[in-house]
Amino acid sequence: MPIRCEKFTPRHTRAHTVRSAFVATAESSNPTQVVLCLPVLRGLTGQQVLLGLKQRGFGAGRVVAPGGKIEPGESPAKAAVRELHEETGLEANALTLEPAARVFFRFPDAPLADMDCTVFITHDFSGMAVASDELVPAWYPVDHLPLSKMWDDSALWVGQILAGERFDAHVVLASDNESVSHFSTKQWPGNKFPSQPATNADMPDIT
Repeated sequence: MPIRCEKFTPRHTRAHTVRSAFVATAESSNPTQVVLCLPVLRGLTGQQVLLGLKQRGFGAGRVVAPGGKIEPGESPAKAAVRELHEETGLEANALTLEPAARVFFRFPDAPLADMDCTVFITHDFSGMAVASDELVPAWYPVDHLPLSKMWDDSALWVGQILAGERFDAHVVLASDNESVSHFSTKQWPGNKFPSQPATNADMPDIT
């Protein structure tokens, strides 16, 4: 199956990450389990996706997707529906969420920040998006995402899943914990979450 690995220009890399750092951190022992949910509208002028300006906490001041931590005993799909409603007021159905990606974020200089992120897309939702304490939501054309206001890694995978790609991805952050030092993906064989997540062996380091 296709694998994509990328090594970045100085815009994305401010610190060198050697192979041993990637191998040691790509499979974290206790990453935080989080979800993202991307509502997408289909219209005559194209598709739009709902993102939001983060108001507080991790990522405050950036444009992000609705989402958050998975609560104990909660499935990723149910967590995605709950977070979407809490942050934007939209109602979605956990049974009709579309699996889109699993993104494994690794922070060699801050391992407690490691996250395993399950990403969903939904076209089946109701209500009107409203601001919350967490997000000020806004609709964006999928081919004109506000990447300059988003996390650096967003440019590497958000547009791809909105275009229909489905994959596992490893994102290794540089020492500033914001820019990307390594990015690689493994495409899924279908449109559902594979039974096993991709490993380092599936996505070899090229740094």
